[in-house]
Amino acid sequence: MKAIRIMKPGDVKICDVDMPVRKPGEALLKVLYGGICGSDLGSYRGTFAYFDYPRIPGHEFSAEILEIDENSKGLKPGMVVTCNPYFNCGTCYSCTHGLVNACMDNQTMGCQRDGAFCEYITMPVERIYDGKGISPKILAAVEPFCIGYHGVQRAGIRKGDKVLVIGAGTIGVFAGLAVKALGGEVYICDVLPSKVQYARENFGFSGGILNDSPEHFSEEIGRITGTFRSGSGVVPNGFDVCIEAVGLPSTFQSAIDAACFGGRVVQIGVGKKNLDFNFTLLQKKELNVFGSRNAKKKDFLELIDLISSGKADISKVITNEYPFEQASNAFADFSDRGADMLKVVLKF
Repeated sequence: MKAIRIMKPGDVKICDVDMPVRKPGEALLKVLYGGICGSDLGSYRGTFAYFDYPRIPGHEFSAEILEIDENSKGLKPGMVVTCNPYFNCGTCYSCTHGLVNACMDNQTMGCQRDGAFCEYITMPVERIYDGKGISPKILAAVEPFCIGYHGVQRAGIRKGDKVLVIGAGTIGVFAGLAVKALGGEVYICDVLPSKVQYARENFGFSGGILNDSPEHFSEEIGRITGTFRSGSGVVPNGFDVCIEAVGLPSTFQSAIDAACFGGRVVQIGVGKKNLDFNFTLLQKKELNVFGSRNAKKKDFLELIDLISSGKADISKVITNEYPFEQASNAFADFSDRGADMLKVVLKF
């Protein structure tokens, strides 16, 4: 069969590889669509923290079941499904305490192990979820929606919370949609005007902030959340929740700065660089800072139900489609013209 491999940064090839052999407890799947994640793009650029070369990327996908044994989940050949791609060890401290998404030896498909960007894969039955009639293209976007949704759940969003999402890429938009579903008021932030505009026009967010300078950023926070006159001057009140969905030191600092006193900050973005910052801000503001890694089975099942019921339309997140044979072009275009793209999918 054919598979996509990132050989080294900037080098994507279509390779011939052996067909997978199905083991007991596994299903044989024909991949239908795969989404290029920000981490896949980072792997292509050589900036992603969890990747070794060469590697088959891909952990956002939909597939058709070709072969499967009798199972208690009612999964059968011909069904269109998606899968949980985060393989956990089951024996570490995190796993034994129910935090399987934060396994100490986590292996995500396409990152620490080969991924789904090939014509056929095998998957353990317990990791396969019925797509409940969602189209294969949309179903391939459930996994990144889960990433944003899981992070938002960490923040304990309350109805009426003013929430700043930093990063108007796929994960940021999905986080914003999750906040909306939970009754929060969403403001999206990015350094690219086109990203902010697209997010506001297509997903019904309450507003946007162009983070083009620290001064303008602070002014916009004050405009949206109000201001307070303290002994040191007029300062913004800040957002109830700030969600970092970029993975840069500067954007994490922005999340800390934009949070209100007693606020909540969620770190979803993944990066390689360090941040030297005044940690006493955490104490001064009494901030609650949460890391968010991967997602859980619960997130997948809840979002599949949400989308299949028609309560969440995520079709406009997908902006570009390529046949998988053009994977090299897809990665290069996404890397060069990311400002004009949101979710890029490959059709297998």
